[in-house]
Formats: sequence, structure tokens, C-alpha cells
Amino acid sequence: MDKAVVDHRIYTIRPRCMAAFIEAFDQLAMPILLRHLGAPLAFYTSSIGPLNQVVHLWGYDSLDDFEKRSAARDADPDFAAYLHATRDLVLAQETRILRPVSLHSLDRQ
Repeated sequence: MDKAVVDHRIYTIRPRCMAAFIEAFDQLAMPILLRHLGAPLAFYTSSIGPLNQVVHLWGYDSLDDFEKRSAARDADPDFAAYLHATRDLVLAQETRILRPVSLHSLDRQ
């Protein structure tokens, strides 16, 4: 991976509301996120373990890059429509900032 910082997000969705959340995310949030953050590194839903979760990862060149692009996303007037549309669908959100670890054993692959 060539990103120095990864924003790892986990959203817990109200049971039986995953389809509604995914549709709202895809239609309302994703165009804004693509405009300000670029394409995600990964986008998943859980199927074993804690259920009703959406996990996505976004890559950044630095913490400053993360802060600038996140601020642009949050300031986008269209982002409020997504937040409003999903206000009753999201039960919890976890956000982590991850940094890569260099492992020499993986460099040899």
C-alpha cells in the first residue's frame, strides 16, 4: 500500500436497515466522497462476528492531507443531505487512523 495514513471506519447499522443505508450511502455520500476523498481502498459489510456493520478504508498521503480532505467533505453542502437521510440508520461509528508498518518479510515477496 502506498498511502501513509488510512482512515478506517466502522458504521453499525440498525438491524434490517442495511439495504437502505447502502442505497443512501451510494446515492448521496459516495459522489461527495469521490469528489473530496477519492476512491476508497476498501468497502465491506460484515457477515461473521458483529453483524450490521459497514467497514470502509480511505487512503491519504499524510495526516495533513486527511484533515484537509475531510474538512472539504464536511463543508460540502450536499453532505448534510446524506447525514440527514441516514440519521436514523446509523447506531454507532468508529473511526481509526492507521499507519503502515514496514515488514522486511513482506518486501521479499
